[in-house]
Amino acid sequence: MQTNHATTPVPAPCEVPDFPPLRVRGGRFRRRRAPGALLLLAAAALTLTATAAPGPPDPGPDPRSQAAPAARSPAAAAPVRLVSAPVRIADAEAVRLLRAGDRVDVIAAPVLNSPAGEGASAVRVVARSARVAEVPRPGETRPDGGALIVLSVPRATATELAGAGITSQLAVTLC
Repeated sequence: MQTNHATTPVPAPCEVPDFPPLRVRGGRFRRRRAPGALLLLAAAALTLTATAAPGPPDPGPDPRSQAAPAARSPAAAAPVRLVSAPVRIADAEAVRLLRAGDRVDVIAAPVLNSPAGEGASAVRVVARSARVAEVPRPGETRPDGGALIVLSVPRATATELAGAGITSQLAVTLC
């Protein structure tokens, strides 16, 4: 199956007609400005994201400090380091509703028959908008009906939670 190339007709050469050069709208200067403008826009976006980086969540106003915002020290504006605080919640059924990552308020109610709880008769909020770090596994139950959870809170709040856990029963509300 050989073909004879000599007998195959070849088209005659043709000439390309003359035409004026093509011009892109805007010329070549606009094409050079676009990458520079994009680079400038990217730099501005990076600057904005670096200055507006999110910090730790604000646990809310502290009812004990009623100082005016101008009277607060610059150290109060520094980021707060969070610690893990194990907290015994009196109602294990309420703890079953929680998942890691939830936000809760921890409420302390004094134990009625406790000598340590005699002086404190008011129910108070010990921690506001605390992040739940760990919850007990479904099979873990306690004979007293309580359940242990781990919260991520500032160090001062962890100290208050530990103290309140000795003299009070603790409960949680979902935020």
